[in-house]
Amino acid sequence: MSTERTKAAITPRIVPEALDAIRRHASDTYPDECCGALIEREGRIVEAFRLPNSTSAGARRRFQVAPSDYRLSEQRAGAQQGALAGFYHSHPDHPARPSEHDLAEAWPNLTYIIIAVDAGTPGDITAWRLRDDRSAFDRGEL
Repeated sequence: MSTERTKAAITPRIVPEALDAIRRHASDTYPDECCGALIEREGRIVEAFRLPNSTSAGARRRFQVAPSDYRLSEQRAGAQQGALAGFYHSHPDHPARPSEHDLAEAWPNLTYIIIAVDAGTPGDITAWRLRDDRSAFDRGEL
């Protein structure tokens, strides 16, 4: 299998409106990390919606999705005949690649989108999926 096909298989495609929603959210919450959920239908991420960052470790460098928000995200996806595809979050003044904390907190079988935000301006957006053995993330395409 080619690298291009492998990357495409790792993460679903995302519609432009969902990417725009992620960019706006990241800009609005800078310098803190934002987070939100991703809804997938028919192999495409069709919606990205905001969730509160419930971390107690400082929103400047961490994000956390509360169990109740996870549950609500699944319900919202189901109400739209979709599925919870994963989550997105921002990296203020850092690259759009997973941190050690991201690796420790991630769940397999979900897509993780990370957006870099430099001085309040949204930048690179990347997609990742945790390996089944939890050893690392594999990068996908958007």
